[in-house]
Amino acid sequence: MFGLPIIPSIAAGFLILLLVLGGVAAASKGEEFAGHPKGLYVLFFAEMWERFSYYGMRALLIFYLTKHWLFGDGESNLIYGAYTSLVYITPVLGGYLADRYLGQRKAVLFGAVILTVGHLLMAFEGQTGVTDPLLKQADPAINIFWAALACIIVGSGFLKANISVIVGQLYSRTDLRRDGAYTIFYVGINVGAALGVIFAGFLGETYGWSYGFGAAGIGMLLGLIVFVLGKPLLKGQGEAPRPLTRATEWGLYGLGVAAIGVIWALIQYQSVIETLLIISGVALLAYVLFESFKLPKEPRERMFAILFLIALNPVFWGLFEQAGGSLNLYTDRYVDRGGVPASLFQSINAIYIVLLGPIFAALWVALAKRNREPSAPAKFALALLQVGFSFLVFVWGARTVGPEIATPVLFVFLIYFFQTTGELCLSPVGLSAMNRLAPKHLASLIMGAWFYMTAVGNFVAGKIGEATGGEGGEMTKEGTLSVYSSIGWWTIGIGVVVLLLSPIVKRWMHLDTLADDTDHSLAGQGAIGEPKAAGVDVWKEEK
Repeated sequence: MFGLPIIPSIAAGFLILLLVLGGVAAASKGEEFAGHPKGLYVLFFAEMWERFSYYGMRALLIFYLTKHWLFGDGESNLIYGAYTSLVYITPVLGGYLADRYLGQRKAVLFGAVILTVGHLLMAFEGQTGVTDPLLKQADPAINIFWAALACIIVGSGFLKANISVIVGQLYSRTDLRRDGAYTIFYVGINVGAALGVIFAGFLGETYGWSYGFGAAGIGMLLGLIVFVLGKPLLKGQGEAPRPLTRATEWGLYGLGVAAIGVIWALIQYQSVIETLLIISGVALLAYVLFESFKLPKEPRERMFAILFLIALNPVFWGLFEQAGGSLNLYTDRYVDRGGVPASLFQSINAIYIVLLGPIFAALWVALAKRNREPSAPAKFALALLQVGFSFLVFVWGARTVGPEIATPVLFVFLIYFFQTTGELCLSPVGLSAMNRLAPKHLASLIMGAWFYMTAVGNFVAGKIGEATGGEGGEMTKEGTLSVYSSIGWWTIGIGVVVLLLSPIVKRWMHLDTLADDTDHSLAGQGAIGEPKAAGVDVWKEEK
């Protein structure tokens, strides 16, 4: 256990430094800090704390399922995949409600409240010491666990897509800082992820599940406070698209609460989720195409480019999300960890992003100024090539030392390194592309569709994780490595095809004629009913 207490100590010191820098940014004069609007940093810290809670809980979840609730490896991976998929599918509904009624800010605020409740409910363990899986899973307290997951899923639906949209609203569509801003925002996500994993993982595996999940709940509460206090710095962005009656607003909140009950039942039946993903995916595709064909030629082709990029999400995230499931279990059982809790290795990806994110942000801007930046589809191809390669490197390293010897920890760092460089070529770039290319009246829906296909990827990840358990449902080292080898080679092949198609998709984007919206009207503070809402942007629906 040498050096273990140092890890959370270093994380605590970094957190204090980060909070001091945030205070300096807030206290500085002017409307910008370090070349970006101050509102970006409000969203940075709000999302940082939200990710602190989400990833802190995620690092422990697979172990909580296998070690506390005593589910088998295969079933635990499937529950994990179903949960994470629903976390990403609910933003479709949350994005639609924000686009049409609530506005992004109120949707984020409501989502943050529900998330806080959900994470705090995770701290309730129920009876301990039971070793019979059937008796353990018959504990009535498991219903509180399902309710906690349901709250987190619904809360994420209202928060995830909408807070990303507000980032884009702080910049004009032709502003060269957009990709850099989304990458800075993405660094905030991963600062929170790294800190959450370290604190929640250390507390959960060292002192008990309730301590780890309780820390995640406190992080979410802090994110809610930051978002409420930082409202003035958003400069009216993210408000309701039209005057919203109190009855309508509270009716939508009631709909959100009712959705918790639906998700509570749904999360317990993973096969139903698979069917839901198929049906709702077809419906979403049909609706997006219906809206696309109503648009003129260039906006319509931009929508086709969006659909192409979105379709690649399940491939990338199906592999990437092994991190919290099968790779987490593999690290716990078959890696020479030197006594460090397996959950803490979940922070490696986030730490890499914090270190590499600014480099990638600067790289894209520098290449753009020289007219040499790879297109978004080319970046996606690079992402797929790297995530596929990461699994092949991991398999090679594990098999080199032999089946009876623990995999050297170096290869855990390597698989996360190549997955991270791939992620930086896909995720922040995708967020920016969705917001940049989508018609404004469909902005949150398209962002929701982006997260929807990420949801499909997470469910695919659960199915892949289930496959590592083989027919008996319990993971084996060689069985897992065989699955990893197959998915690695398939993904590299797909990446090559995407790279060949990228020039065509780039033409569909019509970046040379992309212009900022000029058709705006302003809602007065009387209509909105909030003194600080004067100057809210209300757009007319594009025809």
